[in-house]
Amino acid sequence: MAKRTAKAAVYDAPNTPFEIRNYPTRDVRSDEVLVRISMSTICRSDIHSREGHRPNPCPGILGHEIVGVIDQLGEDTKRDMRGDSLSVGDRITWTEYIHHGESDYRDVHDMPQKSNSVRKYGHDLVEEDPHFLGGFAEYCYVVPVTGILKLPDELSDEEATPINCGVATMASVTEASEIGMGDVVTIQGLGLLGLYGCAMAKARGARRVIGLDSVKDRLKSAKKFGADFTIDISDRSEDDDVDAVRKLAPPDGVDVVIEDCGVPDVVAAELEMLRIGGRYTLGGIVTPDANVTVDADLFVKKWVTLKGIHNYHPRHSIRALDFVVANRDRFPFKDIVDSRFKLTDLNEAVKRASEHSVLRAAFTP
Repeated sequence: MAKRTAKAAVYDAPNTPFEIRNYPTRDVRSDEVLVRISMSTICRSDIHSREGHRPNPCPGILGHEIVGVIDQLGEDTKRDMRGDSLSVGDRITWTEYIHHGESDYRDVHDMPQKSNSVRKYGHDLVEEDPHFLGGFAEYCYVVPVTGILKLPDELSDEEATPINCGVATMASVTEASEIGMGDVVTIQGLGLLGLYGCAMAKARGARRVIGLDSVKDRLKSAKKFGADFTIDISDRSEDDDVDAVRKLAPPDGVDVVIEDCGVPDVVAAELEMLRIGGRYTLGGIVTPDANVTVDADLFVKKWVTLKGIHNYHPRHSIRALDFVVANRDRFPFKDIVDSRFKLTDLNEAVKRASEHSVLRAAFTP
């Protein structure tokens, strides 16, 4: 590759504007892939980083929900996680994190996503080689110990882009929740995670799925993604929410509650929605100092199983892709990406995503 540069949207510190800058690209090493980004979407965690609610190296390129076409392929990078051959021109997605080096969590506990050396795309300094390790740019390098998946031609970019974050995360969350045939499931928060959660719960055999949110467009969308009932929690008390859910789950509450709204204040009420022996999984509260006060007596007397899910195992990205491909005619996944922007309009895109005026904002370089 001759010397060339590419564009990226960079922010220098939290709450500062994105600026379009040029950085050099280089030939890939033998174990790397260079991808020309075809679409990237704005995750809620990108907004949290940009607003300073979670630590992130600056100046940096945000973005980890990415799909693109292989521009250069290292000679030792021949196959994806499934064993399918890779070639220049293939459209791919990849795990949002990289786990370098030996790790007790990876090698003993089968939790590579919690390895001490884990790094994430969209979470690196842009000044360091290879510069392009985030989605808000024209190119991205896929570096070693990243799980790559070749995408089928029938899958649109809109359907494919969220797979390596929100969809894979919910594959992990619903697996941890042990949702089974006949269960009643409550999902608090009907953004991207919640919509996929509704769809996966129904696909796993849930008898009834109850969705809670305060945004009317989300409540309407949830019905298309498998929610049997939705509850508008705006201008209501937590006691009202608990009563409404329990009435829909006789005789004693729901089997599973999934939190993916990122609001710690809901935890106490959600515990009250569970039946004895119920399972409670938190997947949305990922900012520090999210302190809650709950009656621990509930955990004991109600036999509650509590799990927290952060990141996902590489196998969940495979399951996420398979789920979307198998259910794309059943659920309107393509509609989740409901707005498109140019890279130069990223400030407006992030603003609208932060205000919840769009469900999932995407941009195409």
